[in-house]
Amino acid sequence: MAVVKRDCPTCELVLPVLDDLHERAGLTVITQDDPAFPADACWVLHDADLALSWHNGIETVPTLLRVTSGAETGRAEGWSREDWEQLSGLDALGDGLPDHRPGCGSLSVDPAHTDRLAARFGGSGLRSRRVELASGEDEWEALWDRGWSDGLPVVPPTAERVLRMLEGTTRRPDDIVATVPPDLADCTVEKVAVNAVMAGCRPEYLPVVIAAVDAVCTDEFNMHGVLATTMSVGPVLIVNGPVAGRIGMNTGINALGQGNRANSTIGRAVQLVVRNVGGGRPGGADRATLGSPAKVGFCIAEAEDSSPWTSLAQSRGWRPDQSTVTVFAGESPRVLFDERSRSPESLTKHLALALRATASPRVMLALDGMIVIPPEHMARFAEAGWSRDRFMAELSEELLVDGDELLAGSGGIEAGLPPEAAGRRIGKFRPGGLLVVHAGGPAGPFTAIMAGWVNGPRGSDPVTREIVP
Repeated sequence: MAVVKRDCPTCELVLPVLDDLHERAGLTVITQDDPAFPADACWVLHDADLALSWHNGIETVPTLLRVTSGAETGRAEGWSREDWEQLSGLDALGDGLPDHRPGCGSLSVDPAHTDRLAARFGGSGLRSRRVELASGEDEWEALWDRGWSDGLPVVPPTAERVLRMLEGTTRRPDDIVATVPPDLADCTVEKVAVNAVMAGCRPEYLPVVIAAVDAVCTDEFNMHGVLATTMSVGPVLIVNGPVAGRIGMNTGINALGQGNRANSTIGRAVQLVVRNVGGGRPGGADRATLGSPAKVGFCIAEAEDSSPWTSLAQSRGWRPDQSTVTVFAGESPRVLFDERSRSPESLTKHLALALRATASPRVMLALDGMIVIPPEHMARFAEAGWSRDRFMAELSEELLVDGDELLAGSGGIEAGLPPEAAGRRIGKFRPGGLLVVHAGGPAGPFTAIMAGWVNGPRGSDPVTREIVP
């Protein structure tokens, strides 16, 4: 049996050989494109749907196969007189032709067909429910009507797209990634892939999404509580390690904004998993009073190459060669503007003032926080030789406040600390409760500040997971 296509110079070259093999050995020819090539004859079969080519793993045409009792016992790719004579057991093949000529790519491995073929012939392993749409139904509107959208258009998760997404991981599609709240539904790698498609991810982002889904569904992070709280928090994802550069994440200008596909879609994919697998929808389990853009999807990467400090992941015990994602229950960022501070001491004091006001200047130790320091502010610390540890120690000292100033009722404000806080110096954050990340454009005297949610057993703790292929 030989597999050929007309749109291949080598297949055209071996036309005399194909005729000869048919006459002497009863060769059957499978043609991929033109049903009349190499001849309009009963021994030429048209592989119209490319099923035979796909199932036989044809990568090159022409390919000559020896089939014995229904099983392949040998093959030769391209034209090689020696190989074809050995495989067929005939001599004097292709007199007058070159001894060797490479073939062309099979249509079954053409990128224009591979996804369709994989979905049709290899997609039976997908276990997700298939939804058939009416011929006149708009697929984009259909996804919205079924409640699978976060309010923005989502990419229809066809079998072809899901299979292509799954190529981004070595994990089995039926592996359980996490039990997703609030419905406590088991979520497989395949289900993560479905939602990653809808979010607009590329396959190489999938391992990051999988690690982040795992992290947010831990008891420590408490995704159910993050949903159910009336505060405006959502999962903030911070990516560290080689994967950030490998998938092209933005760590510079507009690092917290739009325009980068990886930054924009990874966090969104996690939120869609929570919505579509776990049932966490606004107005249901999601009870946020105001909400925030962080609840659509918030994912950033740290600018490790330009940072004078160890990374966030390293501060949490991970090696620089490990790719990780840290999830933090945070609100939308607000900006501290300071173009006058030229010393690290001045900027640290100013940062402390802004940090004390997160959520409420009278809430102490109960909430975690996060700051993102761009290069211009970071230069104040780098030029003075401050390390991350030095900065954290100095900032923690500046965040200590006299409890008497924060007591309920003091200054005519009913909100505040209980009487037990009198006479004590109290910090804004618990030890390890303030995350510090370096990212952003090279110009601009700004630092971004995000308040967190309640920490500890009744709230949410940051969680870091390694990103594995």
